[in-house]
Amino acid sequence: MIFTDSATARSAAVRDGLGVGLAVGVSGVAFGAAAVTAGLSVAQACVLSLLTFSGASQFALAGVIGGGGGLVAGTLGAVLLGGRNALYGLRLAELLGVRGWRRLLTAHGVIDESTAVATAQPDRASARTGFHVTAISLYLAWNLSTLAGAVGASRLGDPDTFGLDALGPAVFLALLWPRLTAGRTEIKVAAAAAVLAIAATPLLPPGVPVMLAAAAALLGLLPGRREAPDGGAPA
Repeated sequence: MIFTDSATARSAAVRDGLGVGLAVGVSGVAFGAAAVTAGLSVAQACVLSLLTFSGASQFALAGVIGGGGGLVAGTLGAVLLGGRNALYGLRLAELLGVRGWRRLLTAHGVIDESTAVATAQPDRASARTGFHVTAISLYLAWNLSTLAGAVGASRLGDPDTFGLDALGPAVFLALLWPRLTAGRTEIKVAAAAAVLAIAATPLLPPGVPVMLAAAAALLGLLPGRREAPDGGAPA
């Protein structure tokens, strides 16, 4: 009976992981198109997806560059937005129990979606299964769709003509929306960060307001116990 329950839980984790990974992964098309619209090459867009693998950070970097900001400001803002993954890693380190060199590889897959699926499982074995299935399927889908979006946008001539300049911000908001509606703390932090960014935009160079807002949001989520993206275990 225990074996059956365990096998059932792991099968459910596989289904959850594949469903989330493939559904979210296809939004890489939007990033690829947005990156090329911002002035990046197809190769640069693909390298970002391969090495960064964090949708919010990637969209933020492309947005800063597209707005005329410098690479340093864009990179710092992206790093600050990705800082939340370090908090997820603290929660997942004990749950996944990865040791040695595998920890570095596993850390690359610690994102909102893999954390949500892992922490939603009933036991450690299914949590590991859900995490790895989500991370691998999403990584493959995200990178393939980034390539498709970047190549497609590069062949359109002027992407702005087709309104692709609005595609990046729209998908960026869609990626963040589950976090914005997760709880009162997230809503307050997001609102404060937005006000800070809007107030700083006329005064500071492109990219710096995003960096300040990301830093404020990260600091606002540090104190106390925070929930993981699934609304369950604290991250």
